[in-house]
Amino acid sequence: MSDNNPIVNTEALSDGTMLTLQGEIDLSQSPTVRASLLEMAQAKPQRLIVDLTAVSYMDSSGVATLVEALQQQRKNKGQMILCGLQPKVRSIFEIARLDLVFTIVDNAEAAKSA
Repeated sequence: MSDNNPIVNTEALSDGTMLTLQGEIDLSQSPTVRASLLEMAQAKPQRLIVDLTAVSYMDSSGVATLVEALQQQRKNKGQMILCGLQPKVRSIFEIARLDLVFTIVDNAEAAKSA
């Protein structure tokens, strides 16, 4: 488990927000990520991009946090894009078939132009 803040950066985009995460998104880190995502969703951005390039591990609590944020975005008629998933993290989404639910792109540049 990591004691570091999982939130690296938030960046305002012309049509939304990008949140960059790092480290391990597990039971100890998920509440911090959840609070940030829900705060961003309250602003009802057209797009919410979550950059997971620097995330080495994610457990079910991290996945649940992202699912909750996706539901909130959809309720707000917005889009949520995940980018930069490492193979270990991507496999969690594929096993749960969440790769069919989320918009997942290779990197932040692709997410910004999606």
